[in-house]
Amino acid sequence: MGTQEQKAYPIDIPSVRGDFPILDRKVGGNIETPGPSPDDTDPLIYLDNAATSQTPTDVVDALTEYYYQYNSNVHRGIHHLSQEASVAYEVAHDRVAEFIGADGREEIIFTKNTTESMNLVAYAWGLAELEPGDTVVLSEMEHHASLVTWQQIAKRTGANVEYIRVDEDGYLDMEHARELIDDSIAMVSVVHISNTLGTVTPVEELAELTHDHGGYIFIDGAQSAPTRPVDVDAMDTDFFAFSGHKMLGPTGIGVLYGKQEILESMEPYLYGGEMIRRVTYEDSTWEDLPWKFEAGTPVIAQAIGLHAAIDYLEDIGMETVQAHEELLAEYAYNQLSAFDDVETYGPPGGDRGGLVAFNLEGVHAHDLSSILNEYGVAIRAGDHCTQPLHDKIGVPASTRASFYIYNTREEIDELVTAVDAARELFA
Repeated sequence: MGTQEQKAYPIDIPSVRGDFPILDRKVGGNIETPGPSPDDTDPLIYLDNAATSQTPTDVVDALTEYYYQYNSNVHRGIHHLSQEASVAYEVAHDRVAEFIGADGREEIIFTKNTTESMNLVAYAWGLAELEPGDTVVLSEMEHHASLVTWQQIAKRTGANVEYIRVDEDGYLDMEHARELIDDSIAMVSVVHISNTLGTVTPVEELAELTHDHGGYIFIDGAQSAPTRPVDVDAMDTDFFAFSGHKMLGPTGIGVLYGKQEILESMEPYLYGGEMIRRVTYEDSTWEDLPWKFEAGTPVIAQAIGLHAAIDYLEDIGMETVQAHEELLAEYAYNQLSAFDDVETYGPPGGDRGGLVAFNLEGVHAHDLSSILNEYGVAIRAGDHCTQPLHDKIGVPASTRASFYIYNTREEIDELVTAVDAARELFA
């Protein structure tokens, strides 16, 4: 622990925290109504970033500018505001493509979250292509967004679903993966970083294995795109998805990346305005990518906000973001693992994403979360949308602390202090 404390933060913490006014809040008072209460006493320690990150002033300013200066629908008017909004919306696609190493805007579909991105592929590709005898391979640590979606599509199509084992240390069993991914493979859908275990999946190896057997691979990047450099071309993934609200952006926007030739071969998932080229009473034809998959009025303001969030993150540098996350995750893992009555889940602290899930012996995760809240510490408690994984590790729920660019070791120390208090209370 001593050497860890000597490491300098990769990020200028005071400068970054100054961009997040919410971190100045006091909490602990009346929670029946939103906003500060006269009884609020504790500084907010926000450690629930794997669920939703906070939003910097740059992103709020970009949203405000849109609504105050050029609020309009896109691709539907020739007036000045519509033209400005259309350009900003299209450029947001370009910015996302650049951020993840895609070839261009044609490969970037805006959805409302990672879950919708997963459903888009499952319905538009899966229902059309899967059939009895085909195999869909997931991992045992999949988020429900992947697990439930492919499970239900497989029931409709007669395809088989198999799960790559996770070993006792939280790593993906790649030997088992090689057994499951054979010539029957149609789709492999795996999480890049587990939102419960913090495990970083060897996605490049899985992509190569999948393609060798003629299948497609879908990588759930909800926890990776916000926290480390992502290059979809280097991964050679066919699909990749993530959400804006986990990476400083607004809620209500997700991204689906797909290789252009695959997206062009797929039928639309939603029908209506904006995604059509020509409509008659007898038939319709579809717009070019990416608009073919963006039916109706799209997520205009959210896309502009996501653009601003990406600019903010890249000003810091994604390598720097990753280094900061890994420093905090290792520190938190070491601090919590030092207690005999605390069980942590997943790989060691130096080999994980920026989160630690744990349980305090004899205390339900929800009770522990409630005590931590009394100390101003905001964490997640529950199954984290990974019920089958929690069944596998033999607990109904866990407590999860997750970190981002504005968090500090001192906040983790406060987390540990609050865990100590819970221990005393339930002794």
